[in-house]
Amino acid sequence: MKAIVVTDQAAGTAGMKLVERPEPQAAINDVVVQVHASGFTSGELTWPSTWTDRLDRDRTPSIPGQELAGVVTALGYGTTGLSVGQRVFGLSDSYRGGTLAEYVAVEAHNLAQLPGDVDFTVGASVAMPGLTAWQGLFQHGRLQAGQSVLAHGAAGAVGSMVTQLAREAGAYVIGTGRAADRQKALDFGAQEFVDLDNNVLEDVGGVDLVFDVIGGDIGKRSAGLIRAAGTLVTIAGPTEARPADGLAIDFVLVSDRAQLSEIVQRVRDGRLRTNIGNIATLDDAVAVFNRTERRQGKTIIRVRS
Repeated sequence: MKAIVVTDQAAGTAGMKLVERPEPQAAINDVVVQVHASGFTSGELTWPSTWTDRLDRDRTPSIPGQELAGVVTALGYGTTGLSVGQRVFGLSDSYRGGTLAEYVAVEAHNLAQLPGDVDFTVGASVAMPGLTAWQGLFQHGRLQAGQSVLAHGAAGAVGSMVTQLAREAGAYVIGTGRAADRQKALDFGAQEFVDLDNNVLEDVGGVDLVFDVIGGDIGKRSAGLIRAAGTLVTIAGPTEARPADGLAIDFVLVSDRAQLSEIVQRVRDGRLRTNIGNIATLDDAVAVFNRTERRQGKTIIRVRS
């Protein structure tokens, strides 16, 4: 099968190569999926799990990619809940990756059924941003209707999901980003927008929940905006500053079939829009991932047309 592999962590995306690899076999509780569309997060190449296994052994050449949508072609021993021929979407384990390829073996519980009226590119694009937003807002942030949310990077893949899900839950959403992101953030549902280059973040006043995807100085300053009993939720790593009278939660998402089903149902009925910036073929993927201009939205690789 065709697959993109990496062998040199220092090389980053420049070290990606399109090669032929053996098709994967389904282990216990796995399914093999014929990949129709997949997503890739550049941060994956900095994760130890891309380069070593759980026992810290070198696992290169690694096939990156965690986000996928496709069709089940084989079941491992003991696998339940999915069947051959079923359309699915979800995430692979970070220690396995493998979705930038024509086939991938994935633990069945990491996948959910993809309805027939949802395109594979849409399925691949909503899994990681959707789960990240859902878990940050509702599991970790315990968001309630009537609360206020500051969504950093509101025009990005995760931030646009945060904005939409928070609005649907009855929250007041203030988005942030660069000046060029303003209209896109508002289109996704932000009720106010803060230009981080030209506006003063602290002018926002107090909020109940900050969803931080940026970290650094912005994350630190955001801690000071949290109201009593509020929460700073971040996916940008542990925060240096903590709210004076609230929680700071740094989390890593986990795949969840029930949550994936909730997310895709919202896509089906129009309550949730994807944020796809670019669609490329597997043959063109290496070149696309190495472009230097700022990307708008999520890049999805269409593995099968």
